Amino acid sequence: MRQTLSLPLFLVVLTLAGAWNGSESAPSDDITTAQQLVEAMQARYAGKWYATLTFTQTSIQHKKDGTADTTLWYEALEMPGKLRIDFDPISEGNGFLFRADTAYSIQNGVVAQSGPQVHSLLLLGFDVYFLPVETSIKKLEGLGFDLTKFREAQWQGRPVYVVGADEGDETSPQFWIDRENLYFVRQIQPVWSGGKASQEVQFNKYERAGGGWVSPEVLFYINGNLAFEEHYSEMKTGMTFDAALFDPAAWRTAKHWR
Repeated sequence: MRQTLSLPLFLVVLTLAGAWNGSESAPSDDITTAQQLVEAMQARYAGKWYATLTFTQTSIQHKKDGTADTTLWYEALEMPGKLRIDFDPISEGNGFLFRADTAYSIQNGVVAQSGPQVHSLLLLGFDVYFLPVETSIKKLEGLGFDLTKFREAQWQGRPVYVVGADEGDETSPQFWIDRENLYFVRQIQPVWSGGKASQEVQFNKYERAGGGWVSPEVLFYINGNLAFEEHYSEMKTGMTFDAALFDPAAWRTAKHWR
């Protein structure tokens, strides 16, 4: 994958959930709309979800010729809405920054390109637990999800809620939420990459960490073909960051979390 803003969904992190216990994870039988689902997601983890996360990401890009490139990214997250990605080696000053619904491409420590973007996976994986419900709803509608379409289904042997597509529709913008634990597991959206294509993102292999949940494997498919993998290690929660860490103008001068 080229490290540009052209395919921003390839730059995303895992999704986590907050404190867990048996009573909290009981399915919510009264959820029948997207609005109720977002409300339930926030209510489940309000005041429990940790606000910061760091990890090392092994990124694997699969090429059409069957080969693959592997790189390391170092990521820091502060909710709501802040994600910093440093490409290895950090000293070269290259990476991406997401902040206030804006994406920045950083090269040699300075902003090379920027533009507005609501990061759908950041929203569904993290910000939905922090933002006002109506703000999340408005952002989801702006991303093209048809919130009037709501159903239940099965995904990887578990019951899920599906928002945005009818049964059998594997192309329309849609997101899937685990019914028991109310965390994000799957997204399908059309994307452009030299022509129209459909992208599927999976958040797999959930485990608990720091009183919450983490999906250490994230898979990206283009038209059904595995295109990109993310594997996470060295995950830490509850970090305190330099206030300038997510300031694009202070990319080199801010104290780095590593």
